[in-house]
Parts: sequence; C-alpha cells; structure tokens
Amino acid sequence: MSDLICIHELEVFYHVGVPDDERAKAQRLLLTVEMERDFSSAAATDDLNETVDYFEVSQCLLGFGKGREWKLIEKLAVEIAECVREDFGVEKVSVEVKKFVIPEARWVSVRVAR
Repeated sequence: MSDLICIHELEVFYHVGVPDDERAKAQRLLLTVEMERDFSSAAATDDLNETVDYFEVSQCLLGFGKGREWKLIEKLAVEIAECVREDFGVEKVSVEVKKFVIPEARWVSVRVAR
C-alpha cells in the first residue's frame, strides 16, 4: 500500500523523562505521525468519512498527554501508535517523537512502526 497521510512535527507538551524533576513540568516534543490506509474510495467520492480525518488525529494528540506522564519516549511512541491504529482505523502507522534534552544535539528521537 502506498497511500499515506502525514502529520509532520506536531508540537505537543507532555510530561516525560526518567528523573522525577524532568517529568514535573511538561516539555516540548514534536510528533510526526505517518498513517497508511487505502484512501482510493475517499479520492473517488470526495468523502471525509472514507479516509483518516487528520484534524481529529491532531486534536487527539494535542490532548493525549493530559493527566499522563511517561518515563520513556519509547513507551510514549508505542502508545500513540496503538491509539492511532485503534481509534482512527489506520492499517499501519509510524510515530516519531522528538525530544530536546541534550544541549549539544538538535534533538533525540524515537521512531516506532505498528
């Protein structure tokens, strides 16, 4: 399958980090979510119900961290991937989480595919 919808570098603020003090304050992360699904029917009918509503996905992700925290971005990425697959009918999904914690590096990232 080659049909792909991407949300690139969605800015979110989640509580994540191994030390308690790092998790105490929400930190800026960038999420890239690539969703594979056959949307030939959507292209033929011009019907939003036949594809993935990327606005709804982005709204879900913006609120995903509310009241939650993670030690590892690996776990966060897997949970996001599972949510997108289950809640939005996506056949395959990849999620990249970028975190800005090492001053000498532009970012650290984790990428998972499900």
